[in-house]
Amino acid sequence: MASSTPPPAAATQAAASRPPAPDVQAQIQDLTNSTVNWFQAYWLQILIAGAIAFAIVTALYALRRLGTRLCRPGHKHVRARGAWLTVVGRVAAKTTNYFIIMVAIKVVDNYAQTPPLLDNLVTFLFTIAAVLQCAIWARELILGAIEHKTASEHFQGETIINAMGLIRLLVSVVVFAVAAVVLLDNLGVNVTGLVAGLGVGGIAIGLAAQGIFADLFAALAIIFDRPFSKGDQISFGASTGVIEAIGLKSTRIRAYTGELRIISNKSLLDMEILNVSKRDHIRLPFTIGVAYETPPETLARVPDILKELVEEAGGKAARAGFETFGASSLDFALLVDVPGADWSVAHPLRDRLLVLIMKRFAAEGISIPYPTQTTFTAAPNGELIMPYAEAPRMERQVSQRG
Repeated sequence: MASSTPPPAAATQAAASRPPAPDVQAQIQDLTNSTVNWFQAYWLQILIAGAIAFAIVTALYALRRLGTRLCRPGHKHVRARGAWLTVVGRVAAKTTNYFIIMVAIKVVDNYAQTPPLLDNLVTFLFTIAAVLQCAIWARELILGAIEHKTASEHFQGETIINAMGLIRLLVSVVVFAVAAVVLLDNLGVNVTGLVAGLGVGGIAIGLAAQGIFADLFAALAIIFDRPFSKGDQISFGASTGVIEAIGLKSTRIRAYTGELRIISNKSLLDMEILNVSKRDHIRLPFTIGVAYETPPETLARVPDILKELVEEAGGKAARAGFETFGASSLDFALLVDVPGADWSVAHPLRDRLLVLIMKRFAAEGISIPYPTQTTFTAAPNGELIMPYAEAPRMERQVSQRG
């Protein structure tokens, strides 16, 4: 039976080609010796740097305590200065002990000329602390800015709570993913493949769930851009109704006829939306016909009469004047603006104005004619035939012919 053991010469050559294993104990001993020598040679610089580091640590801890106090609910400075100070306090309160300690050590390392091995170790640990701390600060600042924008009566209820939970998750994932890439790059790792993989994975996820993400981002656009809010009356497409709820996937609208319409957020934003609740006035159009037999002097006074009646009714005349020659009347256009968006005010004003117009026109002798049509009859030779006066003569002519 043949043995699989390699010949002694080949084994010796393979062992010689392998890199020697690192001697950890020797490295630790070397680091210890260099550190002791460093303390002996630069003890004064170390003491000065230590004092500076202690002052920096004290200042950072005091800043963190101040931030914690500022973001505490009901603090007097928060009530006096508003929410932005609370955001700054939250950012300062998220300063970690690890970062504070590493800042102090880095100060000593830069000032006291530490040995190369110790300097590399401090730089490595400080890079980790700085990148992670910047990621935490960036996340808190972004979330604080978003919460500051949504801190009003327009953003209350379950929708904004769910939205903020999702926004917090997305912001955290993005910020710490970027921090991880930056940290690996600073540590000398080739992150080109990692970034490419993350990009391809993100594209695949986006394509698979593009409908959900489209409605989600539309919901965020509605929440932050505020084209409408809960309780607003809107018109979209051929429909009208009142906003009852704004969800992350769809918006619920109560139609004036009683039905509850549920429409996806993306489809809703793709339409032209008329926010009826946000208009500053209601415009009432009128077309008033006057008889052709009205004297020109009276016709010239009709616009002023209409404006006077509008002011008497409590509205504002945007336009009052002659419009066109109608089929059976001279038509005047009247546009009345009623301040506000309340139809319970506009409708009674319209009714009062119609009654005032009828009374004033009756007093002025201005006739509002019915739609009429006059027919003229002609004989074969082109002469007009009067419908009544000439009828007996025409009958006698017909009897004579017979």
